[in-house]
Amino acid sequence: MSLFRERLEKCARKNESRVVLALDLSLPVGEKDFKKKLLKKARWVLSEVSEHVVGVKVNFQLLLPLGLFDGLQSLIRDASGYGLPLIADFKLNDVEHTNEWASRHFFDAGFDAVIANPFVGWKGGLETVFGMAKKSGKGVILLVYMSHPGANEGYGQRVVSEDGTISFQYEVFAERAKSWGADGVVVGATQPKMVERVYRIVGGKIPIFSPGIGVQGGAVSEAFKAGTTYAIVGRSIYESEDPRKAAADIKEEINEIIK
Repeated sequence: MSLFRERLEKCARKNESRVVLALDLSLPVGEKDFKKKLLKKARWVLSEVSEHVVGVKVNFQLLLPLGLFDGLQSLIRDASGYGLPLIADFKLNDVEHTNEWASRHFFDAGFDAVIANPFVGWKGGLETVFGMAKKSGKGVILLVYMSHPGANEGYGQRVVSEDGTISFQYEVFAERAKSWGADGVVVGATQPKMVERVYRIVGGKIPIFSPGIGVQGGAVSEAFKAGTTYAIVGRSIYESEDPRKAAADIKEEINEIIK
C-alpha cells in the first residue's frame, strides 16, 4: 500500500469521514482582484471543513488562475497543515514524457496523488508515472467512469479485445487499475450500477472515489451501498451558505450507511 493510501485511511479514521473535498470553485475572470478573492475563498472553505473531510482534490479552476508554484502553494500548505492528502485532478492523458513531466511537477509542488486516464495505455503512456509514484510514496488514481451524462459515449462503449472478448470500456479500465496497481479508481456516483460492477472487478481491494453526489444528482446511499469508498463532493459544500455544516451532514449521512 502506498504512503498516499495510508495517509488517506489514517485521516479517514481520525476525522471519521469518507468525504474528499473538491475545491473546483471559480470566480469571474473580469472581477477585480479575482485571484486574491478566489484564493481567499478556497482557503476559507478548506479551513471550515478540514475536520470533516479526508482529502482535497484540486482541478483547473484553481490551477490556471493561481499557478502551481505561486498562489496554490498557500492552499497546499494549508492542506498539509490539516493533515489532508492532496489529489491533482488533471486527468493525465498524453504520451509518456509529458505525463511524467506533469506528474513530477505536481508531486514536487506538494500533491500526494494524480488522477490519470487509462485510455492512454501503459507502454509510452502511464508506466513511468506509476514507477515514479511508487518510488516516492505517491498515488495514481485511474479514471474509470465519469459522472456526467455523456460519460456513456466513451466509458460505456463496447470494446473487443484481441481474443475476441467483448466488454464495456469501463470494465477494461477497472481491470487495468487492478493489474497496474492503482491506488484508486474514479467512478461517478451518478452511476451506481457501474460502481457495483467496478467494485466486483477490483475485489474491494482498490478504493473507489465517486464524484457527482449532490448537484449532479448522485445519491450517497446508492453509491456507498454499491461499493463507493470515498465521495468526492464540491458544489454541495462550497456553494452552501454553511460549508462546515454541509460537509458534516454529508459525512454523517455516509457514516450512517457504512456503520
